[in-house]
Amino acid sequence: MQGKLYMIPNTLGESPIEFNLPADNIALIKSLKYFIVENERTARRFLKRVDKDIVIDDLTFFILDKYTRRDDLPRYLNPIKLGNSIGILSEAGCPGVADPGADVVRLAHEKGIRIMPLIGPSSILLSLMASGMNGQSFTFHGYLPLKKGETAKTIKHVEEISINKNQTQIFIEAPFRNGRLLEDLVNSCKPSTRLCVACDITLDTEFIRTKTIAQWKGKLPNIHKRPTIFLLQGEGERQRFKKKR
Repeated sequence: MQGKLYMIPNTLGESPIEFNLPADNIALIKSLKYFIVENERTARRFLKRVDKDIVIDDLTFFILDKYTRRDDLPRYLNPIKLGNSIGILSEAGCPGVADPGADVVRLAHEKGIRIMPLIGPSSILLSLMASGMNGQSFTFHGYLPLKKGETAKTIKHVEEISINKNQTQIFIEAPFRNGRLLEDLVNSCKPSTRLCVACDITLDTEFIRTKTIAQWKGKLPNIHKRPTIFLLQGEGERQRFKKKR
C-alpha cells in the first residue's frame, strides 16, 4: 500500500504544542519516520517538543530550502512508494503556504499521491480572523517589493487595490525591519485606511490591534524583531457612503 504525504503545521513560536495541535495530530507525527523540512535542526527541536521520547536518530530528513535542486524532489518521495508516509514540516505555521513545501505537493499530485493537510496554526488566517477586515476577499503578498526610494509608491498602490476591490491586503516584513515598515505605512496611507498589526500570534506576548491610520499616528507599538503580519484595508467613497446611510 502506498504511503501518504502529511502537511504538518508548526507552532508560531514557543507556545505549548498541545495548545496548537490536536492530540490526533501529535499521535500521527510520532508515527512518522520520514520528514521533508526546511531546517533539520529546528525540525529536530520541534519533534522533541512533540514528544521528548522520539528517537531522532531513527528518523530520515530531506532538506527543502532555497538551495534544494528541483531534480532532487522526486527522490524525496521515494519512501511513499514503499508504503511509508512522509510529513512536510514548515519552520512556522502551515507548510505549503508562503513556504517551499508547495513544490513537493505539486509533484505529489502529479504522481497520484494522497495529500493529507493537518489542522494547525496559520498566522495569515489567524490575523485575518482577528482583524475585523474583509475575510471574503483578500490577497496575501508575502514580502512587499519595497525598492529603495519607492516605498511610499508601493504602499499607495497596494492601498488603491484595497479601495478599488474592497479587499484586505496582507503582507509581512523581516522582523528587524517591522518598525520601519509600520512607520512607512502610517506616513503613506490615507487617514481613513484601516491597518491591523498582528504580532507574536499564539504567544503570551500576542498583540493584535486594528485602527485607522489617523489613530495609529504617534502611538506605534514596539514590534522590532517580533514576527508580524500587516493587514490593510482602504475605504473608498462607496464604503463611506454606506456608513453614512
